Amino acid sequence: MSNTIELKAGDGHALAAYQAGPAQAAQALVVVQEIFGVNHHMCRVCDSFAAAGYAVVAPALFDRAERGVELGYGPDDIARGRELRGRLSEAGIIADITAAAEALGAKPRGIVGYCFGGTVAWYGATRTQLFKAAVGWYGGGIAAARNERPNCPVQLHFGEIDASIPLSDVEAIRAAQPGVDVYTYPAAGHGFGCDERASFNAEAAKLAQSRTLEFLARHLA
Repeated sequence: MSNTIELKAGDGHALAAYQAGPAQAAQALVVVQEIFGVNHHMCRVCDSFAAAGYAVVAPALFDRAERGVELGYGPDDIARGRELRGRLSEAGIIADITAAAEALGAKPRGIVGYCFGGTVAWYGATRTQLFKAAVGWYGGGIAAARNERPNCPVQLHFGEIDASIPLSDVEAIRAAQPGVDVYTYPAAGHGFGCDERASFNAEAAKLAQSRTLEFLARHLA
């Protein structure tokens, strides 16, 4: 089951969200977009978690700047996504992931995010108490917020040849958060988990996904 729903954030903002998975699922996930919106790829990511048995909601965070944004992965798309990201406030982002979490009900919830969403997943862990587990894939803003205290177990994934997240940032996160599971992947760049990007690394993506699913199963049980 998958469809588009509308959420209402605590500040009154209305936003769309992609919903997938069985309504009777015992566990739930908020899935957070890259800077390309809740596009075709993010919907397939949601569907893969739904196939693993999770109820899933992916909030359209860009709706605060412009509704209905679904970008591709070319240079113009990257520039456009960064521009839209720059128009969002952290308070608005938190309000929107809170609305997504509340739409999933009282069942154990996790949050998984990619790129921009990887950083948002970190915020979900440190700035809310909504989630029992958080997973971030190549979140570029995590290093700057590395001293924030997580309120749930966290797992992070980074590519070792990510041009936008140097390994020095990853090591700084490790040093600041010894209790967080931090994995790096050789020959993997930024966006290595997206099979629609030139940086896709099938081996790294498969391993990171298996670790993600095991982590979520353990902490959302």
